[in-house]
Amino acid sequence: MEIKDIVQKAHDNAVKHGFWDPPLPFGTAIALIHSELSEALEEERAGRPLVWYHCTEGDPSLPCDPADETECFQYGHEDACQYRNQKPEGVAVELADAVIRIADLCGHLGIDLDAVIAEKMAYNAGRPYKHGKRF
Repeated sequence: MEIKDIVQKAHDNAVKHGFWDPPLPFGTAIALIHSELSEALEEERAGRPLVWYHCTEGDPSLPCDPADETECFQYGHEDACQYRNQKPEGVAVELADAVIRIADLCGHLGIDLDAVIAEKMAYNAGRPYKHGKRF
């Protein structure tokens, strides 16, 4: 999928589900993007896998991580587990949510994100090492 398709799909889905009724103030849309990044940080701080699923059997705060066979009665067949929640969680998922919210906002504002990313990456390619900063 190309960036323009992600922007269109993200915005269409948000509109369909009422997230632009009434239109969000710009600051609120930015805060929602930031909240997804904060959620990614919290997933990392908790030491959870990049992608995991709640197991509704036992302790719901623990991930059903296929790498940990004690967490799922269907080890190797987690998709078939009757106790596995289908909502993905984790750092990767929260980063995806941030991208989706950015794409949605760009769709609302009519931003050609493909073009802006290409222009900015071309500019960044010519910048000095670490842009002259420590980090």
